[in-house]
Amino acid sequence: MELVIGTKKWSTWSLRPWLAMKRSGLPFTETLIELRQENNRTEAEIKPHSPSGLVPALKLGPDEGGAILVDSLAICEFLAEKAPGLWPADPILRALARSAAAEMHSGFASLRGECPMALEVEPRAAELSEATQKNIRRIVELWLYMLDRSGGPFLAGDWSIADAFYTPVATRFRTYGVKLTDYGDDGRAGAYAGLLLEQPDFLEWEAAAR
Repeated sequence: MELVIGTKKWSTWSLRPWLAMKRSGLPFTETLIELRQENNRTEAEIKPHSPSGLVPALKLGPDEGGAILVDSLAICEFLAEKAPGLWPADPILRALARSAAAEMHSGFASLRGECPMALEVEPRAAELSEATQKNIRRIVELWLYMLDRSGGPFLAGDWSIADAFYTPVATRFRTYGVKLTDYGDDGRAGAYAGLLLEQPDFLEWEAAAR
């Protein structure tokens, strides 16, 4: 399998399946395409790998017909079928973890737009819009609910795809100086965010991004 990803300091959508791929233990090669190039060079470089013209893309081998998957959540679901353990075994926790990942996949547009992942930027306090603050309050609420249900330390107990989806969120909170206690956290959401940023796979990604 070949995972085609974008610039590591910026591409949250690439980070998520990359983390799942690393956790799966499945062998893969990595192809990096630099984003934000001039004169449409980025799209021209992505297109031979991804019919959507977007990254990430997972290119499967001949045993799987050479199929190409082009959505972060779809890629992660495929990996979970190949390598059990990326979702919780308990059906309720599994459903909750999937729900949490899907909410990140389709929501929190204000946070994503106002506070893009920027691993090269030194942490700094930022003025946030009410819409972004509302997103943060919801994330804190969601994290605390999941930690209550699972017992932690990750959202569904053991590390899962849901944690891959919220790792870029943790980087945003760090980069933009977000104090989760200002948004209803009792300390556990902040500890969880810190835990995500201490994971060896994320540290490997971050080191390569700098």
